[in-house]
Order: sequence, then C-alpha cells, then structure tokens
Amino acid sequence: MQIWPKGVSKPAVRALNSVGITTLEQLTTIDEKTLKALHGMGPKSIEVLKGALHEKRLQFKD
Repeated sequence: MQIWPKGVSKPAVRALNSVGITTLEQLTTIDEKTLKALHGMGPKSIEVLKGALHEKRLQFKD
C-alpha cells in the first residue's frame, strides 16, 4: 500500500485508486488535466503530488 505525501486528501487517494494509480511513479503516466478531472482530486492535493514528483525529478505526463 502506497503512503501518499502529507497533504493528499482521502478523496484524492480514492480518486487515484479508482484509476489504478497506487504509486508516485505511476503519476508520470497521467497528465495534470486528466488528474484534475477525477472526482475528489482537489487543487491542494495536485500541488502536493506535483511537489513530491519534483523531489524525485519526475513530472506528470505532458
């Protein structure tokens, strides 16, 4: 089970799980626009995830 960074809401985690995303690395397969469209995914959680990806020198799909 993935431990998401602090600041990612429970609804956001459920949204990610609903599309099969369970790791930060899998976020590189989805673009930010699609992520924003997921029910439960808010702007704060997206910014937290973006920051966590940046720390690992990763990013959302272009």
